[in-house]
Amino acid sequence: MAFRSRVWSAGKLLVLAGALVATYLVFAGVAMRIALRARDVQVPNFVNQTAADAQHLAQGAGLAVQIDETGRPDPHIPAGRVVAQTPDAGSLTRRDRRIRVWLSTGSSAATVPSLAGQTQRTAELQLAQAGLMVAGVSEIRSTAYASDAVVAQDPPAHTAAAGVALLVNRGESSATYVMPDLIGVEGERAADRLRGHGFRVAVVGSTPYPGMNAGIVIRQNPPAGFQIGPGEPIALEVSR
Repeated sequence: MAFRSRVWSAGKLLVLAGALVATYLVFAGVAMRIALRARDVQVPNFVNQTAADAQHLAQGAGLAVQIDETGRPDPHIPAGRVVAQTPDAGSLTRRDRRIRVWLSTGSSAATVPSLAGQTQRTAELQLAQAGLMVAGVSEIRSTAYASDAVVAQDPPAHTAAAGVALLVNRGESSATYVMPDLIGVEGERAADRLRGHGFRVAVVGSTPYPGMNAGIVIRQNPPAGFQIGPGEPIALEVSR
């Protein structure tokens, strides 16, 4: 009888210990979730704040501010105040993260560069360097222009403006090809074949290459496997 009592007592102790361990694990999990959530903070709205005010506001939220050197013109926000930010205001982020902000350059107009014939990416970079915004991008599909090339702009080049709208040719949706591997092929023959399909091919240089005949393609751009369309430029470098 005493043995049964001892076994029963030991069993109760084991059950109690198991319950305590389970309770500990539950509370530990809850505490970890709370701790992780406590590390997240809500991103304040820095737009229209001065750089100093943005820094102060960020410190109060446990964050830091990184000011991008590229200014952005804006007719509604005075120069020197925040015009854009990332991440967006109201989103959750980890504590101590740097929030990237851009300062307004005001509504002062800049001289619009000539963008016709440039790729969209190149045109956007030129506008950013000039302190101009991309006011909008419209698209056409035509075989008369290179794919992804700027066909027109508004306002025209050499005028003063705060932003520029672009008209970009996307090319015909079905008129795309896979760039072949031309390495080891005779350069002029490859160029003639590609020009016959509407591509703009240029031999941009020649390099001594021991053990290879002159005029053989040793480098190409775009590389093999790249998607290209008629009218796009292809550059070849050959041996000599």
